[in-house]
Amino acid sequence: MSAFSDAELAYLNGERRLGRLATVGKDGTPHVVPVGLSYSPEHDAIEIGGRDFARSKKYRDVKRTGRAAIVVDDLESTDPWRPRAVEVRGRAEATDGAHPRIRIYPDRIVSWGIG
Repeated sequence: MSAFSDAELAYLNGERRLGRLATVGKDGTPHVVPVGLSYSPEHDAIEIGGRDFARSKKYRDVKRTGRAAIVVDDLESTDPWRPRAVEVRGRAEATDGAHPRIRIYPDRIVSWGIG
């Protein structure tokens, strides 16, 4: 059974492939960056990767803290104004190997406008 609702999974597996990843730097400063993402049914987690990924600040932040958050959002309509999103906060791991990744396991999921 997934931590995500059916509506959240449909949204995450739809056309949206861009999110905003939040991590915390060594000095406590928040760091937010746009990233590509996918949902991993095997891990019931959000996965993030990229080019030269293991050398990135976001990867180092997650490796150090084990925490991250991501928001995946868009506008269903601008008239009327209808934003929709899924926010995931949780335990995160920075995986090593041929394709380094950040994997976020949800502790808290907040969604709006998708149901």
